[in-house]
Amino acid sequence: MPADSEGSRRDLKDRRVWVFDLDNTLYPAECDLFAQIDQRMTDFVSRFLRLPRDEARAVQKRYYAEHGTTLNGLMSMHGMAPDAFLAQVHDIDLSPLPKTPDLAAAIANLPGRKFVYTNGSRGHADRVTDYMGLTDVFDGRFAIEDSAFLPKPNQSSYDAFSKKFEVDPRQAVFFEDLARNLAPAHAMGYATVLVQSEKDWSHEPASARPAGIGDDLPPHIDYVTRDLTRFIRSITE
Repeated sequence: MPADSEGSRRDLKDRRVWVFDLDNTLYPAECDLFAQIDQRMTDFVSRFLRLPRDEARAVQKRYYAEHGTTLNGLMSMHGMAPDAFLAQVHDIDLSPLPKTPDLAAAIANLPGRKFVYTNGSRGHADRVTDYMGLTDVFDGRFAIEDSAFLPKPNQSSYDAFSKKFEVDPRQAVFFEDLARNLAPAHAMGYATVLVQSEKDWSHEPASARPAGIGDDLPPHIDYVTRDLTRFIRSITE
């Protein structure tokens, strides 16, 4: 059973690398920013595959479940070049995002290095962290372009991240909203933190839904939290 007591969180204070997923992790899922990306993906798939929108959405979700991302599915199954897709799906309105000075301060207070690791694009990662006031607290970001477009939970993506930033997983903590993306990290030695939300994710494939409150938790989850800022603060207090 995942640990979530204040004392057990402080056991993480000896770790020296902190890795954060972006979407629905650094910002609360309830702000519904990802819904914009989701709808723009459907529009792109519909146009690219010349399918009615309902059929395109079914393909989009099947590729997401089977290939880690819809992008990877389109590249693998149809030989699609990624640039136009990434440009369209991340051209979104960021105004639903909160400003997060408390989160920025909490992350900055963690000992060691901090990174963003996302299946989204570099541009998306930069825009979101800049809007939220988080850019300066991170030592680097790892986006889908950095893993040759192979997404989490593909093992090669984690290996590429570790190589690029010379990360020893045994000294690292990984924050994610997708339980399946924490399985390879845990096997490598990361301490894993699953970020949950109250948002209804029933429209997503069951195998690839972000974590909801009350979900059954697999054994590769070490910690759970509904409040990222409070969780991080509890490590160093």
